Amino acid sequence: MSASGTRLPPSTSRPPPIPPEITAITGITDEMVAGQRIDDAAVSAFVDDAVITIAHNSGFDRKFAERYWPVFEQKAWGCSATEIDWREHGFAGAQLGYLLNGTGFFHQAHRAVDDCHALLEVLDFVLPTTGAPALALLLKTARRPTLRVWAEQTAFEFKDSLKRRGYRWNDGCDGRPKSWFIDVNESGLDDEIAFLRAEIYMREVEPSVQRLTAFTRFSCRA
Repeated sequence: MSASGTRLPPSTSRPPPIPPEITAITGITDEMVAGQRIDDAAVSAFVDDAVITIAHNSGFDRKFAERYWPVFEQKAWGCSATEIDWREHGFAGAQLGYLLNGTGFFHQAHRAVDDCHALLEVLDFVLPTTGAPALALLLKTARRPTLRVWAEQTAFEFKDSLKRRGYRWNDGCDGRPKSWFIDVNESGLDDEIAFLRAEIYMREVEPSVQRLTAFTRFSCRA
């Protein structure tokens, strides 16, 4: 299990200087991490038997983890920030600080161990709307396939409509299409295609649709 944070590269490389803006947020300086390295073998051994990796921003953390430790590429992933609609369950938002406040906790933010412990408490919290821990809802959501709809070659004038609908922009530098996209449940695919045909393309189209699971979702390859 992981929470978002700054991590050092593996022992085979020198850590880059910590940007000033990161030091301002975390209080961590180059002097504090001088001579410190992450043990690659220890990371792999710790993760090897894991059934799922959970992070509070898996869209960032998975790509980072896969870059340095290939063991993460074969793991199922869940995102505690995006795979639970926290507002629907009475929270002010999905930021970890909001969730802790809503569950009656506080912590020293932006330190890896503290963030992980904080997230454990949040996931153990029984949601009044379900009567079960938040972790149960997260695992249920993570198990469901989702469909990524790519709205390619759309006119610039429709960007605001796409953003309001929840589409995100991919700039194409990662090998994926340079395009707007959205992730929907299987039950929402027909409505999404109908929206694109009626509001964006104004004609019959068959947009590219990519099926994602916990094993591919959030990955740099997806």
